[in-house]
Amino acid sequence: MPSKLLLTGATGFIGGTVLHQLLNTSDPGIKSLSITAVVRKPADADRLAKEGLQTVLVNGLDDDEALEQAASKHDIVVNVATGFHATSTKSLIRGLGKRREQTGKDVYYLHLSGTTCVSVPATRESPFELRAFSDRDEDIYEYELLREAYEPYAQRTAEVAAIETGELCQVKTYIVMPPTVYGRGTGFFRTQSHQIPTLIRNALKTGYAEHVETGVARLGHVHVEDLARLYALLVSKVVEGASIVSGRHGYYFADTGYHLWSEVTSEIGKVGHELGVLKSPMPRAISLEDAAHKFADGDVKYAEACFASNSHTRTEKAYDLGWRPVNTESDFVNSIRITVEDVLKEQEQNA
Repeated sequence: MPSKLLLTGATGFIGGTVLHQLLNTSDPGIKSLSITAVVRKPADADRLAKEGLQTVLVNGLDDDEALEQAASKHDIVVNVATGFHATSTKSLIRGLGKRREQTGKDVYYLHLSGTTCVSVPATRESPFELRAFSDRDEDIYEYELLREAYEPYAQRTAEVAAIETGELCQVKTYIVMPPTVYGRGTGFFRTQSHQIPTLIRNALKTGYAEHVETGVARLGHVHVEDLARLYALLVSKVVEGASIVSGRHGYYFADTGYHLWSEVTSEIGKVGHELGVLKSPMPRAISLEDAAHKFADGDVKYAEACFASNSHTRTEKAYDLGWRPVNTESDFVNSIRITVEDVLKEQEQNA
């Protein structure tokens, strides 16, 4: 039975919320685990120590040796720092492989990815048509290999690396693929997500909510606490020794609803105008190149994936395991007002 879990991303939005879920669960299997968090700063380690948590310090995600060594002392790794870093992914899995060699017992790796890995551009031609994926489909891995051969994408590159390194090191891998993650996080550090707060900060800077071209790009969404519940469920199943699908078929989608970015920016515009911080309630269109500059530090590929692509993924295996998200579509819409207010408070505090 696994007894030691290593978690990356404890200071982040998703990772902090996953950690909170693991620490506050009533699940006896999870409560039996010894949990260690990977952090970069001594001050963060001190903060987590006050919560009774063990930590290990590394010099960032490129600290391959430290990550591999840390993972080699654990039975489960929950990597929710980022899904865009292939080398740290490999290091963590190699470490788990060493643990398996030492103990002779199964080891497990849970990886944060995203549905943009299977999305298609909304503003340009692509040889790949929009496909409705179920996480029960058996060819997702092969599809991603085709996509990678045509046009590498860092999140997908890391995901493929997780599966292939897991096979090489005999580590059971589980790929969690959320869409847009929204809501207020429950971690000890960062409590805001990326996509919607980015649009809000840009709106406050320019005076207008802005979306890419027509704004008809369609992505899914999931509340961060519901996503954290899925991670906790997978950890629980692993600890109890349940037979759950891993490796090339170990994909777990996490969609609970869908939105158009024009709908999101319309709500941002409405709320911002009501609060007197935007010039108009009406959103306006900008080019993908402008969006890359404003939303993604000039990275066109990343801006396209996050704000100008379409995906259609059906969550089925998570529900089969017993996942029960509690947030509704009205919660998604209401979260936009809450997030606008949170960003305004953040800016006031930093002024």
